[in-house]
Amino acid sequence: MYTKQDILNDLINIGIKPTDTLLVHSSMKSVGEVEGGADTVLDAFIDYMKDDGLLIFPTHTWEQINDEYNIFNPMTEPSCVGILTNLFMKRPGAVRSLHPTHSVAAIGKDAEEYTSGEENFDTPCSRNGCWGKLYDRNAKILFLGCSLKKNTFIHGVEEWNRIPDRLMEKPRQFKILAPDGRIIDRPFHSHYFPGGDVSQNYDKMLPPFLHYGIAKKGKIGDAECYLCDAVGMADLTSDYLKRNPKLFEDGEPIPKDWYR
Repeated sequence: MYTKQDILNDLINIGIKPTDTLLVHSSMKSVGEVEGGADTVLDAFIDYMKDDGLLIFPTHTWEQINDEYNIFNPMTEPSCVGILTNLFMKRPGAVRSLHPTHSVAAIGKDAEEYTSGEENFDTPCSRNGCWGKLYDRNAKILFLGCSLKKNTFIHGVEEWNRIPDRLMEKPRQFKILAPDGRIIDRPFHSHYFPGGDVSQNYDKMLPPFLHYGIAKKGKIGDAECYLCDAVGMADLTSDYLKRNPKLFEDGEPIPKDWYR
């Protein structure tokens, strides 16, 4: 059984620094048995980073927010992406963004500033929103026991490169319940994949990410993990999308002659 100190040691060994901006995609069950369970895992991350870094978990609601159930309340709406995300957003000091489908919660330095303004965007991963700010902050993204198929950041890279057939043409009519009680109308262009879910092919980028040192492999508890550099991921993926805008519409590996 792993202890909090074991988790802390693993964070250090994989290369996370207490001054980092770090977003965590997570699968708690992959970590294995931890003394104190999921809360201990969060305690380790938060205590390691809360003073000098910024710790972020996605708290997405795309699974349940729809045309009928269309009011997002950040104070009560559960996340659809795992137990750690739901526990994290309830922690003291956590600030949740007001994005109706792809919100995040943050604890640490600049959490308020980082999460602000998401109610103003009409797409899942605006370049000026929280996902684009990861690039600006030279953030790291940790895949804790999950694959790069969960890489929301690549959704953003496709959006910023204006890849066709990724967003609904007609906006949906969502509403956001702000903490001050205001109801914010938010016409919104959700993700749209006419040929299927392209994110299932995002993990084809793992070999080139590892090749160029953009991703580093390690373990936290029992979980196989990848720690990735957001800038490197965005730049290399953008380069590949310029070569082939339909890159993620199949699962074929990246051609070897694309490796510089």
